[in-house]
Amino acid sequence: QVQLVESGGGLVQAGGSLRLSCAASGSGFSINSMGWYRQDPGQQRKLVAEIQDGGRTKYGDSLEGRFSISRDDAKNTMYLQMNSLKPEDTAVYYCKAIVRDSRSLRTYQYWGQGTQVTVSS
Repeated sequence: QVQLVESGGGLVQAGGSLRLSCAASGSGFSINSMGWYRQDPGQQRKLVAEIQDGGRTKYGDSLEGRFSISRDDAKNTMYLQMNSLKPEDTAVYYCKAIVRDSRSLRTYQYWGQGTQVTVSS
């Protein structure tokens, strides 16, 4: 069993910054990749940023430069540093992890419950 818990969301003024955290808990697994996705009401969940086990990153749209994704493997924690926030960044941000069972080597996808980010104009 793997659980993902997001934190760090909140209300911020346009131009401000937030740092989101996603902590993975459990045992008997290794993380292949982790990512952040966001979703507005009635819309499809979209990629914000992903980071692979080797450290390679991918960003959605044109977010690279304002957003920065990182991970601490020792803590099984992923971070999303968000700077120069805009009202259009308002969404629920979800943590995703692709994990591999250490014994069976099977791969599974897990999602957190999300954290609300609201950027005021």
